[in-house]
Amino acid sequence: MTPDSNADTLRRIESAIEAAQTVFSRFTAGAIEAEYKVGHDPVTEADRALDAVLRKELLRDGEGWLSEESVDDFSRLEKSRVWVVDPLDGTREFVAGIPEFCVSIAMVESGIPVAGGICNPATSEVFLGSLESGVTYNGRPARPSQRTTLDGATVLASRSETKRGEWKQFEGANFRVRPMGSVAYKLARIAAGLDDITFTLVPKNEWDVAAGVALVTSAGGFVSTLENGPLRCNHRNPLITGLIASGPRLREPLLSLLEGHMQPTGSTASRS
Repeated sequence: MTPDSNADTLRRIESAIEAAQTVFSRFTAGAIEAEYKVGHDPVTEADRALDAVLRKELLRDGEGWLSEESVDDFSRLEKSRVWVVDPLDGTREFVAGIPEFCVSIAMVESGIPVAGGICNPATSEVFLGSLESGVTYNGRPARPSQRTTLDGATVLASRSETKRGEWKQFEGANFRVRPMGSVAYKLARIAAGLDDITFTLVPKNEWDVAAGVALVTSAGGFVSTLENGPLRCNHRNPLITGLIASGPRLREPLLSLLEGHMQPTGSTASRS
């Protein structure tokens, strides 16, 4: 991005977050009805209202759109600039009244997440940044954890994955596992240095992680797919195999810990 386009992108993200906060104010977490999509994922009236306001605030002529709550018409594949958003990441937590949900907004250029904004309205936290500007947390400059070993580190785990027993393999490890909702919120916390590590070894969609990846990368943190490479977005199939993220100095110990879960390069080639 040029300096002008970077500033415009961040302004639009900020404006969209403000509009989303207004929408959230109309609903009460823990007191909203949910429907269930195929695959048993919940969706609420808030998800749909947020999707509409984000699209209005963000999308301009010549740009693409990929959202969990919008029908994908694939015209985005022809665009170099694409918004990848999750209007409400952590809907299960929202429905349950657990303050671990957020709106997640990413700008992707030529497949690379270059800017992102994540807002948790329940905790009044806003994470904003780009590759050119770095990251702010509630308006103040932020950077990821500078911890160098896993000893005593805080690792954010998926609340649903831990309930399913998928983290039992890490019981007794020399780090603390903290279950949490929204994957976007977990990544934002890593970008701001509020926690040390997060990873998921199960498939996620681009809209779950694009903004968080933009923030962690922009802050100088470490992010990798399970193919041991950078995240690339705007594929026809938005599903990715998994993701790991941490402060920059934890790259090697984290890769060593997860060595048995890493996958051969090119295993997602069929996505494009």
